[in-house]
Amino acid sequence: MNLLREEALVFSAVEDRPTELFPPLLMEAFHGRCIETLKAMVQAWPFVHLPLGDLIDMPHVGPLQAVLEALDALLAQKVQSRRCKLRVLDLHDTGQNFWSMWSGASTHGCSSSRMAQVAEHRSMTKQHLAPFKVFIDLCLKKSTLDNFLTYLLSEMSNVQRLFLSHIHLPAFEKQEQGHVQITSQFLRLLHYRDLHLESPSFLEGCLDQMLRCLMTTLDNLSITNFQLTESDWIHLSQCPNISQLKGLDLRGVRLTDFSPELLHVLLEKVADTLQEPDLSQCGIMDSQLEAILPALSSCSQLRSFSLCGNLLSMAVMEKMLQHTTQVDSGDLSFRGPGPVVLQRCKKEDSV
Repeated sequence: MNLLREEALVFSAVEDRPTELFPPLLMEAFHGRCIETLKAMVQAWPFVHLPLGDLIDMPHVGPLQAVLEALDALLAQKVQSRRCKLRVLDLHDTGQNFWSMWSGASTHGCSSSRMAQVAEHRSMTKQHLAPFKVFIDLCLKKSTLDNFLTYLLSEMSNVQRLFLSHIHLPAFEKQEQGHVQITSQFLRLLHYRDLHLESPSFLEGCLDQMLRCLMTTLDNLSITNFQLTESDWIHLSQCPNISQLKGLDLRGVRLTDFSPELLHVLLEKVADTLQEPDLSQCGIMDSQLEAILPALSSCSQLRSFSLCGNLLSMAVMEKMLQHTTQVDSGDLSFRGPGPVVLQRCKKEDSV
């Protein structure tokens, strides 16, 4: 209680406090909106996880703002506090009694496995070398972002990688576009370099609504296990934000009855930068691969090209190697339809 009342002393005092004191003190500091105490505790947090989901009380953003400011300062430090082990800001809903249990104010209501996960504070020895992670539950059903998510995303302007995986909607909701609108708002607020969409069924026929909201040029784009419509392909090939792609992952995008001209256009658009295209499990046939070979031959930076799971003849695979003999990229490997790997090494070596 003295630490909460005398916030000016907390920065020097918190380094020497027992580890067991941190959970109850942080809980009290959050409820009492003791800003300086919160900042000091975050920068000396002796656990890997900091689970705040149940403590955040909107619209009072002061405590959350203090935590995020402390994280900014922490990540900017070349040498961290000797006690700090924090690498994960967890904004999940951990359960109503989690903090009461962890702080010692309750004896039930929180699973021991969840507490062990948060309290694992000696498992990382070089925290400053590891990436910092933020976990949050997102609801994409509303047409606008709630206040908490909007505030968090203004504050997280340096996020560069987004994964959206297996987002499914009931059949009666598929005609509504609220899910696309919410995703578009999400994209506008951040500046991504890598965008990964796994089984994004909610984007079928409206991929353009998402792509046109991108604020930066992408380095890597992954759209996997999804059926792109012809309009999706057209918008994808015309999107200005993909002109400098290094990685293009289209695994599981079925191309069995697909006209290859649009893929040809897409490959030509990224020919100067593309390094690692992946067309595994796409149902590509010989005629389709032959149709895009001229575009592949113009990709001067290729390092690898994956075609795993496609039924292709060895004759067409060899023709593909011939079309890339002018690629000046050092080593170039092709992962073919089976376990066989065709690899074209440096020009002076044999194939």
